[in-house]
Amino acid sequence: MDATRKWILRALIGGILGGMAMRLGRRRVLLFTALPYTVAWLATGLSTSVNMLSITSFCGGMLICCITMITQVYVTEIAVPEIRGCLSSVLKILSQIGILISFSLGASLNWHQLALVVAAAPVLLFFALLFIPETPSSLLLRDKDEEAASALQWLRGPDADIRQELATIRTNILASKHYNDGKAGKFKVLLSKRLTRPVLITCGLMFFQRFTGAHVFNFYAVPMFKKTFRMMNPHGGAIATSVVQLLASCLSGLLIDHVGRLPLLMTSGVMMSIALAGFGSYAYYEDVFRNSTDLTQVEPGSYDWIPLLCVLTFTIAFSLGISPISSLLIGELFPLEYRSTGSALATSFSHLCGFVNVKTAADFQDHIGLYGLFWLYAGISVLCLLFVVLFVPETKGREIDEMDPKYVESLCINR
Repeated sequence: MDATRKWILRALIGGILGGMAMRLGRRRVLLFTALPYTVAWLATGLSTSVNMLSITSFCGGMLICCITMITQVYVTEIAVPEIRGCLSSVLKILSQIGILISFSLGASLNWHQLALVVAAAPVLLFFALLFIPETPSSLLLRDKDEEAASALQWLRGPDADIRQELATIRTNILASKHYNDGKAGKFKVLLSKRLTRPVLITCGLMFFQRFTGAHVFNFYAVPMFKKTFRMMNPHGGAIATSVVQLLASCLSGLLIDHVGRLPLLMTSGVMMSIALAGFGSYAYYEDVFRNSTDLTQVEPGSYDWIPLLCVLTFTIAFSLGISPISSLLIGELFPLEYRSTGSALATSFSHLCGFVNVKTAADFQDHIGLYGLFWLYAGISVLCLLFVVLFVPETKGREIDEMDPKYVESLCINR
């Protein structure tokens, strides 16, 4: 448990630092963090003491949080609306593939060897970044017009006519700067609806993402299955959960740009509520009835499929909706000039919620039982559904601010 808390705190600090550094350029920060991340893994593999392992893990946790957050923003800024959601889901899919590869290698390698193998991945990232451009939006924000034109041409293809899109981005960024310069001060800008609304929406989704039991399932799947399974192998259940999570992420990538964000979020909320309530009810049955009733006529393990089905249903719902979409909306909702600040705030708040959840989950379980904990998560999932219906906007097919031809008009309305 202490190791999990430290990991989340490292990620929280990394989110803050990553948001601050993002002002230098998305690609530049990714280049600066890739090789140090390799060094962190090499040092982890060569660690000879607990203190050295703690230091390398701390540095690695901060760096991977920066890389993950900035990669999401990079993808959002370069993609056209028709494929933006799909590309965002690809990040989750590749993350799950990486985890499965690590699990597979871990079956035959010790942790020292596995860390040395994983150290090769950031090197591949570094060399890949040498062949791709900075985002045009970030370049224009820093008044690098020629580089922005070259980057946009590379992204859209050599035969694409980028003049209209480039002019729209340039005009919107200039209008946004003029709009913010006209404010009475930075404090008033921070309280404007253009910033506070995306902050509240993204932080709200991050809260529900962390407090619906996903962290508990991710970190403590095997111990939970041991408490609910009678005959089935808990490790087999954990592996099945990882495979289903990968498949659900793939399905989300196929649906997100066709169905839309809101339908997937609402479906996710309904399915998570049912699955969590079902798991809690089975845990209550195990804790209260089965342990106090003579069940000699019941075959051991005959009901093991129930908690497994609940966990798999929750995994599908979580990976289908709130997991990829809450990260995607960070890049879609924040204005360009505040995207680095907004990303840092939402990401750090997410990891803070994760820290609080992991820190309090065991205490809640001691006081209200495993069944009470998951009934609590089910109630929070219902609130998540209400939050989505009342406050979260649909962004399917919508241009991000700097690419929207009607952006200047919206600034005039909000003035």
